[in-house]
Amino acid sequence: MAKKSATKQRKSPYIFRVFRGQVISSDFFARHWLPVLIFIIVMMVYITTKFTYRTNIEKIEALQKQLEIVQNESARERSSFMSRIRETSMQQLVDSLHLNLRVQPQPPFTIER
Repeated sequence: MAKKSATKQRKSPYIFRVFRGQVISSDFFARHWLPVLIFIIVMMVYITTKFTYRTNIEKIEALQKQLEIVQNESARERSSFMSRIRETSMQQLVDSLHLNLRVQPQPPFTIER
């Protein structure tokens, strides 16, 4: 038990010195100003790089969503255009054969009794 009390006596002054601010004092910063300055600059660069990375990832995700929307619109417009071309070519073929057929302006409907 004597060893436990001796270790407590060694630990407690260090903990109290930390709480009182005696471990890292102004003398520490005066003696080690260059490593502290380099550490602060490295941390600021790290934070800036991480922020830039996150904002660029968000931009990429937004642009990917926009690209998907544009691709869907392009496919829809292409199918619409292709159907118009097919209809026009069929109408020209019918006209060239003189079959007297025309495209109905209204779709057919059923008559119920």
